[in-house]
Amino acid sequence: MKQLWAPWRLEYIVGDKDVPEEECVFCLAEAPDDDRRRLVLHRGQHAFVIMNKYPYTNGHLMVAPYRHTADPGGLSEAEALDMHRLLVLCRSVLQEQIAPEGFNVGMNLGRVAGAGIVDHLHLHIVPRWNGDTNFMPVFADVRVIPQHLEATFDHLAQGFSRRDP
Repeated sequence: MKQLWAPWRLEYIVGDKDVPEEECVFCLAEAPDDDRRRLVLHRGQHAFVIMNKYPYTNGHLMVAPYRHTADPGGLSEAEALDMHRLLVLCRSVLQEQIAPEGFNVGMNLGRVAGAGIVDHLHLHIVPRWNGDTNFMPVFADVRVIPQHLEATFDHLAQGFSRRDP
């Protein structure tokens, strides 16, 4: 039997799942001085693009509003429009940079729906390929991520930088 090692997942598995509101990972992204460390790839006017630190696959991105809110119905028209605009941008950059064959796009609203961070709305964009390793979590409780997170950041950052004003 072959083993797949993913030691970076242990931080998530044993880490505190209930992040206090003052430590919201999405609110930390308001200060642009450390975008690379925080995995922030692009900033819009009302929302931003951030990589998922614990991705389902390479290029798993999230779009979140700057404002701390859990209710999509509470978004202003400008926030909702900016989030949609960034979704379209993410899809374009991912298509250009890593050529997925499809995407899963959606929000997990509430803990029972799978939200890891329930108090700050965020939209997931997950690139998919025919024959990808989606079966691994079912059979082995393992995700196969073929590229290091920082290498993926550098690769995707090139695509976003070509689109920055």
